[in-house]
Amino acid sequence: MKTSIIKSYAKINISLNVVGKLQSNLHKIESIVTFINIYDLLSIKQTNLKKHKISFRGKFSKKIGKKNTVSKLLKELDRRNLLKNKKFNIVISKNIPQKSGLGGGSMNASSLLNFFLKKKIINLKEKTLRNIADSIGSDVMLGIKPKSIVLFSNKKLVQIKRKLNFHILIVKPNFGCSTQEIYSGVKIFSKPQFNSLKKTIQNKKKLFILKNDLENVVYKRYPVLFRIKLFLLKLPNIKFVRMSGSGSSMVAYFDSKKAADIGAKISKKKFNSYWCIKSKTI
Repeated sequence: MKTSIIKSYAKINISLNVVGKLQSNLHKIESIVTFINIYDLLSIKQTNLKKHKISFRGKFSKKIGKKNTVSKLLKELDRRNLLKNKKFNIVISKNIPQKSGLGGGSMNASSLLNFFLKKKIINLKEKTLRNIADSIGSDVMLGIKPKSIVLFSNKKLVQIKRKLNFHILIVKPNFGCSTQEIYSGVKIFSKPQFNSLKKTIQNKKKLFILKNDLENVVYKRYPVLFRIKLFLLKLPNIKFVRMSGSGSSMVAYFDSKKAADIGAKISKKKFNSYWCIKSKTI
């Protein structure tokens, strides 16, 4: 088998409402999720080794342990004997920072699972696919088809057919946020808002007034993120600013590349020691 190189795109939460808790103690959320043109690269090759080999390289590869989303996925597929004793050498070039709210690790697992499906290395029914994805991480199912989607509180996923066409600027300070820690701070739940898909996205401007419920928790623990948001909100031609996931990335949204370029130039002067990068929704 030749080496395959695949892209594992970062996701951003345009909105995120925490609407309750499940019996499993996980939180029920609804979210509008899209993907951006920033990605990790996965190099995949079948091997004659007796065990899978997973390695990480790149700027954001430090402190990734042997137990990670990709190793968990392979272990689960082996447990179900879905790979039929095939072993793989996987090298992941990390361009997405850890604990940034951009879903880097989860999307690595999603991308690998999707690769196995497309290459017909495995064959899964929808229910089994979801069970496997959910056993790895709550975000993994979102990346099986990296399109703009609405996640409803009942876990239903509905694709947004229209392109969102946002140019974005991401500012992430030199620390990450623990998803478990941030969700544990949620004490008040929102009412579900996405019962009607058309009402949610038929007017792009409606996206401007949505929110991320986790911001209130994060700002109490990390006030610097609130200060970043206030700065970004003053950029010329800004449409809105929102934290992605549980942080620590703050995302500024623009309608044009020119506006994003200007915003990036200003922000890089202010936050010259932070990860500050432009991108676009795909």
